[in-house]
Amino acid sequence: MQLLISAFAFYITAYLIPGFIISGWMALVVISIVWGILTLIIRPILILLTLPINFLTLGLFTFVINALLLMLMTKIVPGFSISGFGTALLAAVVLSLVNMFLLKLIP
Repeated sequence: MQLLISAFAFYITAYLIPGFIISGWMALVVISIVWGILTLIIRPILILLTLPINFLTLGLFTFVINALLLMLMTKIVPGFSISGFGTALLAAVVLSLVNMFLLKLIP
């Protein structure tokens, strides 16, 4: 179920943000799977390593970590591109908000 929510969140983000490009449905599925793997394995390590700065920014540095993971995904997944770091940062914020909204909708 989380994979479906993630795919829908990426689809909505690609629709809302110019420069956040997903080339097709197959790329969307691969993006959702890779995002799940990255957030399961790499994201906790990065959050632990950047804990002091994350503490000082009251957790807002997590968006930067997510943006960096999105930029990493552009190198891994064919058919997925982001025009720059600013777009990735905005996409990280939108993805978080859309994910939160979709998780509230589903019981």
